[in-house]
Amino acid sequence: MHKRVEWPTVLMLLATYALWALGTSVVYGGAPLLGVIVTGVAITLFSSLQHEALHGHPFRLKWVNAALVSPALTLTVPYGRFRDTHLAHHHDPILTDPYDDPESNFFDPAIWARLPAAVQMLFRANNTLLGRIVLGPILGNAMWLFGEARLFARNAPGVRRDWGLHALGFIPLVGWLWWAEMPFWAYLLAAWLGHGLLKIRTFLEHRAHEVATARTVIIEDRGPLALLFLNNNFHAVHHSHPGVPWYNLPKTYAANRAGFLTRNDGYAYRSYAQVFRSYFLRAKDPLPHPLYPATDPLDSR
Repeated sequence: MHKRVEWPTVLMLLATYALWALGTSVVYGGAPLLGVIVTGVAITLFSSLQHEALHGHPFRLKWVNAALVSPALTLTVPYGRFRDTHLAHHHDPILTDPYDDPESNFFDPAIWARLPAAVQMLFRANNTLLGRIVLGPILGNAMWLFGEARLFARNAPGVRRDWGLHALGFIPLVGWLWWAEMPFWAYLLAAWLGHGLLKIRTFLEHRAHEVATARTVIIEDRGPLALLFLNNNFHAVHHSHPGVPWYNLPKTYAANRAGFLTRNDGYAYRSYAQVFRSYFLRAKDPLPHPLYPATDPLDSR
């Protein structure tokens, strides 16, 4: 059973809001580039805390957790939509499926084959770690917003409600930026940086594999990026135990390291440094799903 209040998460949330406030005001006023960087880091941490909130942390009451992470600091991702799509993603049998997994980076091979060469080239550039960091925030958000617009237009359940709540979440953001040193164009750069840092975590979280439990990675890193991602680099542990708070994931992994590595068929890296060395300028996976039937979806869906 979880503690009534998970104080490490509460303190991390307070520190993140403080860092964000300082980045957009005092730090930006003294050193604008540093202010953008500090704010981008705070936005990444905030997204990691939203992930904690949707899994039931730091309080037992869902509405309290939602309220704590409701300001629209990430700009483009309503908390409610993040919650619903991410919880759907946690159904391990659908992981990496181009249609059923909301967080898949793979294409249906039939769809991929019909894309124009220029679009394929863009996605290939996005399929390296460098490309994912630089292009990923723009390309990923464009695809996300296009999909959300379609759901909004046909009044899919909960979508208009969650975007309406997200609009309310802009009120404290805009109010603060109206007063703070950072102009909105600089905040857009900070948001791009924040989303780009998040792409480091998501770049190889999942792979195509016939066994569902072998699709999720473990990166045995305990450095700054692990803190920024709130230990979600122990991703196979998180998928196995989504209710475990971020500060207990390394301990949970250490208690059964061999078991987790057996369960995910050894899909692991020692550190993010190894990930950067391996994939900074090189793709890890093909873009067409290698295990997906190469049939036109219009024939079966």
